[in-house]
Amino acid sequence: MALPDFEIEKNFWKEGKIVLGLDEAGRGCLAGPVVAAVVAFPINFELNISENIPKINDSKKLSKQEREKAFNFIHNHSIYFDYTIIDNSIIDKYNILQATQIAMNICLLNKPNTNTAIIVDGNYFQSLFDDEFQTIIKGDSTSITIAAASIVAKVTRDRFVQDYLHSIYPSFNFVDHKGYATKKHFEAIKKYGKTPFHRNSFLKKFILKQEIEKYQPKLF
Repeated sequence: MALPDFEIEKNFWKEGKIVLGLDEAGRGCLAGPVVAAVVAFPINFELNISENIPKINDSKKLSKQEREKAFNFIHNHSIYFDYTIIDNSIIDKYNILQATQIAMNICLLNKPNTNTAIIVDGNYFQSLFDDEFQTIIKGDSTSITIAAASIVAKVTRDRFVQDYLHSIYPSFNFVDHKGYATKKHFEAIKKYGKTPFHRNSFLKKFILKQEIEKYQPKLF
């Protein structure tokens, strides 16, 4: 399977535009934040095959070790690099779509004031800026810049969940499921209850089911 490349970026680079790639991580989790990230490489940037270049691809297709290696490379070679962490209270207040849009726009607050274009993974982006932008379905599998943003978002979120949430709530084993809807995660919620980091709006059906089971007559 082909890896992402710079073909999309080259169309903008021909116009002298810096390309900002946007993506997010943690959108479908039951607990923890959603994280958006933005990355821009220099115009006409090409990967030098003589260097020890890490694989840059959709973060979900990389191992933890590959993501960490790629994260360091991206940080060292990008001309713009930022991320935004939006916690579960904002997700519950505005919904996950709007929380993601907030995160992405915050990432762009300190972007270069020069000629820029924004490319976003997915099919929706509510930009607060005048820059040209393009949404790209499966952009993290076609554009290196978007793939790089997906890696930054994923690594940042995983570090938060593993280093912070797991240290506070080790019984939930956040290191394993990262807050996603796994069987063990649901079992932990059922046993220990919700934490302040759980998304109430994502647990409505589960909580309702628990309440029904609590009051449902037992059949013998």
